[in-house]
Amino acid sequence: MSYTTKDIRNIAILGHGGNGKTTLAENILFLTGAVDRQGRVVDGNTVSDYDSEEQRRQISISTSVMFTDYNKTKINILDTPGYFDFAGEVEEALRVADAGIICVSAKDGLNVGAEKAWQALVDANKPRAIFISKIDEDHADFDRTFNQLRDKFGTSVSPMMAPIMEGETVKGVIDIVARKAYGFEKGKDVEIAIPDSMSDKIEELYSEIAENAAGTSEELMEKYFETMELLPEEIFGALAEGIAHTEICPVFCGSAITGVGTFTLLNAIKNFFPAPMEQGEPVAENGPARAIVFKTISDQFGRFSIFKVISGKLTTDMVLNNSRSRIQEKLGRLFTMQGKKNIETSELCCGDIGAVSKLSDTKTGDTLSADKNDEGAPGLNFAPPSYAMAIAPKIKGQEDKIALGLSRLAEEDRTFTIENNAETKQLVIAGAGDIHLDVLCSKLKSKFGVEVELSPARVPYREKIRKSFKAHGRHKKQSGGHGQFGDVWIEFEPQDEQEDLIFAENVFGGSVPKNFFPAVEKGLRDSIQKGVIAGYPMVYLKATLYDGSYHPVDSSEMAFKTAASLAYKELVNASPALLEPIGILRVKIPDANMGDIMSDISSKRRGTVMGMTAEGGMQVVEAEVPMAEMSSYSIDLRSITQGRGSFTLEFSRYNEAPAAVAAKIVEEAKALAEAE
Repeated sequence: MSYTTKDIRNIAILGHGGNGKTTLAENILFLTGAVDRQGRVVDGNTVSDYDSEEQRRQISISTSVMFTDYNKTKINILDTPGYFDFAGEVEEALRVADAGIICVSAKDGLNVGAEKAWQALVDANKPRAIFISKIDEDHADFDRTFNQLRDKFGTSVSPMMAPIMEGETVKGVIDIVARKAYGFEKGKDVEIAIPDSMSDKIEELYSEIAENAAGTSEELMEKYFETMELLPEEIFGALAEGIAHTEICPVFCGSAITGVGTFTLLNAIKNFFPAPMEQGEPVAENGPARAIVFKTISDQFGRFSIFKVISGKLTTDMVLNNSRSRIQEKLGRLFTMQGKKNIETSELCCGDIGAVSKLSDTKTGDTLSADKNDEGAPGLNFAPPSYAMAIAPKIKGQEDKIALGLSRLAEEDRTFTIENNAETKQLVIAGAGDIHLDVLCSKLKSKFGVEVELSPARVPYREKIRKSFKAHGRHKKQSGGHGQFGDVWIEFEPQDEQEDLIFAENVFGGSVPKNFFPAVEKGLRDSIQKGVIAGYPMVYLKATLYDGSYHPVDSSEMAFKTAASLAYKELVNASPALLEPIGILRVKIPDANMGDIMSDISSKRRGTVMGMTAEGGMQVVEAEVPMAEMSSYSIDLRSITQGRGSFTLEFSRYNEAPAAVAAKIVEEAKALAEAE
């Protein structure tokens, strides 16, 4: 059926893993007739969790796009993962969603996933609502959960519903503003009587939402102060305004397994949630065609670009310009998405979400526009990866298959990076955490047929000398015909001007002809690639050629290059030292975790705390830490703060490693060299 912009709602469902996001999406689709049966996560047959990895792990890994029609309103649902390793998927969904619904379990109460979802919506300046799920499960407690939400997020949290309990059994729900109660029978809401025992509670909750509704306009505020009451129709009128401007966060409740409460939520989405917006402003319904690509699905068969129309409308065979690459893209066939099922359509109106395949050079975050001079809509800002491991094939010779597979996976997941580190001779993959990398490895096997193994990424240490030393290098070889002869005296000195080698010459009397100076320098530059302690690059070195000798027939550039390398080896006598990379760590944590974090930095990571500042209700600790001690920090920080903490780590400089640390590094380097 055909829609206009005002008839579309784009909703992201967010929250902690296991709190019922996917089940709620599935229940909405089923009750509105978009699917003929309701799937279950444990059975691996839901519309949104269709990837084999999601079904095997029984968690959402990527954002799924679905839609339904409810009373002539098209509701696009973006079901997001709850595990923190996949926060990039939440970022993609929030770029195009016009509101977010946070799922919170009545059994588990407020948890860190809900807190992070709330903050993500605040950062994106998106309207938000909360759905208290699983009200019919053992040990569920709606009142406790609601009070936790109110205490954490403030008085904007407004109750729209309350469950009717009979002992441990849910008999129905109450629509507080309408003052009506509903049971649920045969897929439909059935009006029932409000229990007398709940009258006082309902009036109390009604007053709370009336007060929040009054805050949306001066006129309502004046009336509320005069009468301390608002009529239901006045509250209804204020809700859309309050939700759109994030002044009201409505709280709903229900059970997505049985369907109780779902229709009340759907009515609110239709009546109170905003129509499509673009960066907080209404989309340009009558403007030139324009769309933002917010997600890419890529496999061995090709690439699928998922977009939101933010201006005009898109039709099949339309030619648009990519604002980044300036390449023209022909859209071909257009689709709407129902999980993995693609439904072909001839056009998509402004504000709608759709997909197109086989675009030649369009990536996640790109803007497609009819305007050739379009500079592009704001893209996506993903958090930098924080957990790195070396990746290698289990069967040698499959390195090219890994590279191809990772490059294809990077098309759909921009939150991980790949680096071929020539120094450590490792392919290093960095992502959001161990689960993230494990999923990528599983996809390499299932989609591209290559099995891999992960190992700690080697740290790029450095070496330097601590005292000046005069070294002699002499290369003489005679084997019939012309021989080889090169003889040099070089003074090596530590320097702090630059990391790279400083080469100088101070030769008198032609003991070494000038035409051999470049060969001496080349021999040294080749040699410093491997230090004399553990084979790490030598840095902060000055070398001055000051004497030597030559043979008029047997001397050559190669001979002097070899002589220079022999002199370099004498640096074992120049008090060499091992340098380790030091990073600047900025870790953002709740106050309650301050002591544990400070102790972890100083004792476990050999770090030095430089300072602390308050930021947005959190504490930011800045410290200098050896980067070798930070490989597992993303996992450890998550454990210490229950996922509330975040950090950045940037390379700063090299420092001399303590003797005990250096000795261990040297032993490891020797073992590695022997293994190779």
